[in-house]
Amino acid sequence: MTHLQTGLSPETLEKAKVELKENPETLHQDIQEVRDMIITRPDIGFLRTDDAFIIRFLRARKFNHFEAFRLLAQYFEYRQQNLDMFKNLKATDPGIKQALKDGFPGVLSNLDRYGRKILVLFAANWDQSRYTFVDILRAILLSLESMIEDPELQVNGFILIIDWSNFTFKQASKLTPSMLRLAIEGLQDSFPARFGGIHFVNQPWYIHALYTVIRPFLKDKTRKRIFMHGNNLNSLHQLIHPEILPSELGGMMPPYDMGTWARTLLDHAYDEETDYCPESYTLSVQDLERDLEKNLSPKTMKRSQSVVEPGVLKRPDKVKSEEDNMQPLLSLD
Repeated sequence: MTHLQTGLSPETLEKAKVELKENPETLHQDIQEVRDMIITRPDIGFLRTDDAFIIRFLRARKFNHFEAFRLLAQYFEYRQQNLDMFKNLKATDPGIKQALKDGFPGVLSNLDRYGRKILVLFAANWDQSRYTFVDILRAILLSLESMIEDPELQVNGFILIIDWSNFTFKQASKLTPSMLRLAIEGLQDSFPARFGGIHFVNQPWYIHALYTVIRPFLKDKTRKRIFMHGNNLNSLHQLIHPEILPSELGGMMPPYDMGTWARTLLDHAYDEETDYCPESYTLSVQDLERDLEKNLSPKTMKRSQSVVEPGVLKRPDKVKSEEDNMQPLLSLD
């Protein structure tokens, strides 16, 4: 075992070897192979190229050198293309702080049976008068940056649960295709995290409509890991044991304290009052949203089987049963 594997339990070391093809004898060579490709992308500023950083991308792509480098390049390219989104990426930033305090994201203390960290989002908590969807995305990315420092999570990965209970149509209308595409590009294509599952619970019909819009932007691997449970929490519990879930998700743990993860990141700054006025909020985020709407490719949107105009959700003539909704999604690769 090299120093780059320090912190991994014996079980995780074996998992890294079997599932990720991680070989301690060739680890430094693997890292150098990725580092040597940097010269092929002079258009990108690679701000970190140290061993501990690059190994995250190798683990995220099962030590496929080319795929790991492509993810590394996309990580920095995404940040270059969305400079405003990464300005003041700190927990104390007013928008990020408010999102964190409302549980965007929430992070459960217990890992699942595969050693994965569980993130929970209670969608109805989104206070759209105080922070934007971009703030929520920034809070999630900041949280992942903190957690991915843990080598155990680099190997074992994450689970995301989104509870749509009481999430209104008005709130959903703010989830434009451009904003959702921004999130997909940031999480699926540009971050070195292994997501073992994305679980929707209590989703209303208009969330299904949104899913048809974003589905073309999802990789096949991602689609297979999206589970639509509806109000059938038993199907959720078949994959994630209720012993580690909060009561809101039908689990045996106490109700989730939305401030748990926020207090971890904010520490003493958690209770400080924040002067936050939506009218005076930095125009950079608003400009970013306008640019995204402007640049959204019509050709790409045509790939969607059911076209839904940005911000306009149409109720389907017939809503599929929960069994129909789950049938094509409940599969693991």
